[in-house]
Amino acid sequence: MTVFTKPSRFAAARYTKGDGEGSMQVQVDPSLSIGTAKVFAVYGKGGIGKSTTSSNLSVAFAKLGKRVLQIGCDPKHDSTFTLTKRLVPTVIDILESVNFHSEELRVDDFVYEGYGGVLCVEAGGPPAGVGCGGYVVGQTVKLLKEHHLLDDTDVVIFDVLGDVVCGGFAAPLQHAERALIVATNDFDSIFAMNRIVAAILAKSRNYRVRVGGVIANRSRETDEIERFNDRIGMRTLARFPDLDVIRKSRLKKMTLFEMEPSSPELEAVREEYLRLAANLWAGVDDLSPEPLKDRELFDLLGFD
Repeated sequence: MTVFTKPSRFAAARYTKGDGEGSMQVQVDPSLSIGTAKVFAVYGKGGIGKSTTSSNLSVAFAKLGKRVLQIGCDPKHDSTFTLTKRLVPTVIDILESVNFHSEELRVDDFVYEGYGGVLCVEAGGPPAGVGCGGYVVGQTVKLLKEHHLLDDTDVVIFDVLGDVVCGGFAAPLQHAERALIVATNDFDSIFAMNRIVAAILAKSRNYRVRVGGVIANRSRETDEIERFNDRIGMRTLARFPDLDVIRKSRLKKMTLFEMEPSSPELEAVREEYLRLAANLWAGVDDLSPEPLKDRELFDLLGFD
């Protein structure tokens, strides 16, 4: 006998098939539009430095005089670790502590100011196996709207779990103007990037999000990335080599803009982040990449 149970508070309430054939992705409430801020969603294979990239990019925007909000969307809730110097509580944990009565919360219950004045929020994730990341993202944006925290924000950066772009963790694409993909110069990373590109294109049918490009991270060489880019119509926005100072910044709970003593390598990385932030603020042209089938990708970059 099949038993149907009442959906938990973490279950997605609404779905749509409008994002592509067979799609069951979470549909965003139209009233939860972020507003006038430039919104970027950062994706990429797990463990390649999305949070390090996002945090340093946030600081670079702040150095350009922008008011920045970074939203971590990962159950590890460590996106803002180098900005705040600690693991801050997640929105979902805080909401659960007040039995989901958001009116009982104050701004400083879930928003933390990090280095450079960057405002930091950790959305967190649903309980393993029983919830949807889209619900978590939706509740976070709803809470920010209720407290008018998006009214005076210039830049919002979503740092998103990116190994498997399911409907839930694709939800930030419904808010973003540009999606940025962090990748290293190897097959597994590029395989993940190819799938993320497909997810962005699916969302772009009904939302304003467009592919921004790839940020090559931990990569002295980018030949594999560039071969993939040339094949599908992507571009590299910035490149950050595999430097020990970048690894140490995470261990020291610091962004690269705080690291001392300085060095020519470190200065070059800082300048690259500032250049990337300036270019993104000015606006990058839309891309219309054509992701590859798995077999095509193996033929292009696979093992000999």
